[in-house]
Amino acid sequence: MDRKDAMKAWGTLLHGRKPLLSIELTKECPLRCPGCYAYDPQHLGGAVTLRQLSDERGDTLVQRVLAIVDELRPLHLSIVGGDPMVRYRELLVLLPELVKRGIYVQLVTSAFRQIPAEWKDLENFKLVVSIDGLPAEHDRRRAPATYDRILKNVAGHKITVHCTVTTAMLQRGSYIEEFLNYWQQRPEANQIWISIFTPQIGSSDVEILSRAQRRYVVDELLRLRPQISKLDMSPGMIRGFLSPPSSPEDCVFSQVTETISADLSTRIGPCQFGGTPDCSQCGCAASMGLHSFANRAVAGVRLRKIVTISNAVGRSVRQLRAA
Repeated sequence: MDRKDAMKAWGTLLHGRKPLLSIELTKECPLRCPGCYAYDPQHLGGAVTLRQLSDERGDTLVQRVLAIVDELRPLHLSIVGGDPMVRYRELLVLLPELVKRGIYVQLVTSAFRQIPAEWKDLENFKLVVSIDGLPAEHDRRRAPATYDRILKNVAGHKITVHCTVTTAMLQRGSYIEEFLNYWQQRPEANQIWISIFTPQIGSSDVEILSRAQRRYVVDELLRLRPQISKLDMSPGMIRGFLSPPSSPEDCVFSQVTETISADLSTRIGPCQFGGTPDCSQCGCAASMGLHSFANRAVAGVRLRKIVTISNAVGRSVRQLRAA
């Protein structure tokens, strides 16, 4: 994000709108991945789970999503799930309409289904594929979206590979290097993003990294970054895993993102993880990226200060509109 984009984003906040929007397009997913935050019992606050929500399909889904986008007017839209490729027929209609509106669209999927060839030509569109480590571990966790299937389904496309590091990936000292080298050499991979598993407060998930393991991951990413050109993470972003934002109020990503669940009405908070995420163990790459970026200055003013002021003004604007 350059100065022009940053000022445009903060200007959006000043007008009472959040520049980033994330929509869980469907509650359905053919996978049952261990540790998936979307299906955590606390994701929607505990009273209801994602699978219990009603969701839309067909033209109703397309029109409702477009109505939300036209109302909120985000600069960036992330389409997540479930797995949004469950609704690939609707996406064939929806994505071109979103692009026409000048919105940057990011689709996050397991790539269990073939990616339509026509999406290669969409402007301002990013395809993010979730990969849980190397084939042996990934295929166990993410069947039917196995490596063989993913490589077949994304052939001819350029993807962003997103991997969330868990304890299972750290049993072999060279694992992270092997993973990065594999995707560095794959022609389909355009970028590689690394996150660290983020638990809910009080959780004892086996995926949670210890402090020492987290430090090891950071050291490995910093060591490998110069030789892995596709690892699209700045040093500040990587180091952020050791000192993440202390609370949702301190998290720029949380403050500038609106997240809506599969019924297209339930708001998810305080961030995309929902529930009560353990911010002290946050491993969200997006959060680390914006946290690092917000400490830079534009015209002599730190962007974090601009976000704070923008949010305060934005809240006042929303209150006046609701009055």
